Amino acid sequence: MLMDAARSTLVIVDVQEKLYPACLDPVDMIDACCFLLKCANRLSVPAIVTEQYPKGLGHTAKSILDLLEQESDGSNVVDKISFSCLGAEGFLAKLEENHGRDQVVVAGMETHVCVLQTVLDLIERGREVFVVADAVSSRKPHDRIFGLERMRDAGAKIVTRESVMFEWLRVAGTPEFKELSALIR
Repeated sequence: MLMDAARSTLVIVDVQEKLYPACLDPVDMIDACCFLLKCANRLSVPAIVTEQYPKGLGHTAKSILDLLEQESDGSNVVDKISFSCLGAEGFLAKLEENHGRDQVVVAGMETHVCVLQTVLDLIERGREVFVVADAVSSRKPHDRIFGLERMRDAGAKIVTRESVMFEWLRVAGTPEFKELSALIR
């Protein structure tokens, strides 16, 4: 099954200022999240960002928040203390606001903790889940590797950010294609 922009919601999990510096390739991971948000904004895919205990871990990377706020009033940032986003007050309601969107594209950190638990809960609730491998990170390589493997074993599709873009676009030659394909040149 291909990802479909009309059926998708983008979820970016816990890319926070006091945590991402300790993770693998944080600049690349944040760039990949920003890439996904630019695509989502252009193609009208709703996006939700979560923050794990922001009092202690700080807020989401500014470059991500700046892109999120271009398309919303900032109410798409959900605070949480549960590892799974689905345990956060208001997250499921925010996800359900997007009627008919049964696909969830997930990015963020850490791969083996909050991303993993969120993905497993989404699959359990019948969502089709796509984990963007080049937009997730952990502090240790083996945690990232085994987190991705476990999600795949549970039924998540492991994809790349370019796969997300091209599947959401579906065709070349449109104004959206011309604008977004410039992001990979």
